[in-house]
Amino acid sequence: MAHALVVGLGITGRAVAGALVQRGHDVVAVDDRPDAGTRAAATALGIELVEAPDDTRYDALIAGADMVLPSPGLGDAHRSIVAARRLGVAVRSEFDLAADWDHRPLLAITGTDGKTTVTTLATAMLEASGVRAMAVGNTEVPLVAAIADPAIEVFVVEASSFRLEHSERFAPLVATWLNVAPDHLNLHRSYDDYVAAKARIWRDQDAASYAVGSADDPVVLDRLRQAPARHVTFGLARAADYRVTDGRLVTPTGDELAAVDDLWRAFPHDVTNALAAAATALPGGASIDGCRAAISGFEGLPHRIALVADAGGVAWYDDSKATTPNAALAAVRSFGSVVLIAGGRNKGLDLNVLAMESDRIRGVVAIGEAAAEVEAAFAGLRPVVAASSMGAAVKEAAAMAQEGDAVLLSPACASFDWYESYGERGDDFAIHVRTLTGAQD
Repeated sequence: MAHALVVGLGITGRAVAGALVQRGHDVVAVDDRPDAGTRAAATALGIELVEAPDDTRYDALIAGADMVLPSPGLGDAHRSIVAARRLGVAVRSEFDLAADWDHRPLLAITGTDGKTTVTTLATAMLEASGVRAMAVGNTEVPLVAAIADPAIEVFVVEASSFRLEHSERFAPLVATWLNVAPDHLNLHRSYDDYVAAKARIWRDQDAASYAVGSADDPVVLDRLRQAPARHVTFGLARAADYRVTDGRLVTPTGDELAAVDDLWRAFPHDVTNALAAAATALPGGASIDGCRAAISGFEGLPHRIALVADAGGVAWYDDSKATTPNAALAAVRSFGSVVLIAGGRNKGLDLNVLAMESDRIRGVVAIGEAAAEVEAAFAGLRPVVAASSMGAAVKEAAAMAQEGDAVLLSPACASFDWYESYGERGDDFAIHVRTLTGAQD
């Protein structure tokens, strides 16, 4: 019986603790900021909860454990991880536990942007092919909880940099890396460490597995060359295995998946997401017909350049999921003329890069804690106004916008200054837009 220290009792921590208890392990949980829900979860699980221990107590808890299982949101420098490594105690993730207890195929997807979309679409491709699949990992369903369902044949794992970093060994049948750009630098020690964490998705594969990478991202492509598995590429580059030929998405063997014009939306990242999903799902058991059916029926996910209203010649888009400058830039590049609403809680990233596409931007509304940084990024380049609420931001954007413009909420920052989640932020934006324009939900 192992002695496990679970750090953080969020969704994944509770699933990890429950799975360990179910299998007879001795579990203690630590939470730096416990609330009533955390305490109730510990009581329901029948485990001890140590609340906000000092460093001496932390060291004693870790020294008495066989393994430390940190919450996926804890960064490299968190004291539990630092202490575990100093004391020689194994740091493990839910992926490690799942590998100990279950041997069904895993298809894993990582990347700075697009993980959830590709995970969702790849899962739909498998289901449409008659394969029982479930999207797990960095979702509402941790992998360690999902393996309790014996009916699932394949797990499609959304793999964050933190889950990969905390794993001793992770060897999916198919491992797909979509892209990389600076993100979570408030939690990773450096950008190089962030890239290295992403690259771990390929580290433990073997020659019978598939390493799938973007042909359009030079960092990903360079790391792919070092991967031990079979190499597969996707992207807009002509040399990619999964690519666009004569306006059609095709596989390495030339099978057509869809016409670009028939996609739910045809922004460049929509095309590459569809190609990446097929490159993941087909080696994992999907059929060409299943991939076609899933692409045909897919309508995108909320808060990702989602049209909220089109009124007076101005289109309003909710891209609240864009929590990095790279994601916001991708959204801006999808339009000819934009009024950009940006800001929130910066994740240690350089917001000055937003000005790279200033020729497409008519004006900027700066919001949240990072409003001053957004203003500085566009100073002398484009008109910028600051807004103290989302309602005020929508009104300021309406005043700037002209016929033919897109008003784009693409914050390049996290939502946790004003909101509990990017979804709540996007919903609030949509409410104010519909109120202003009179558009129907």
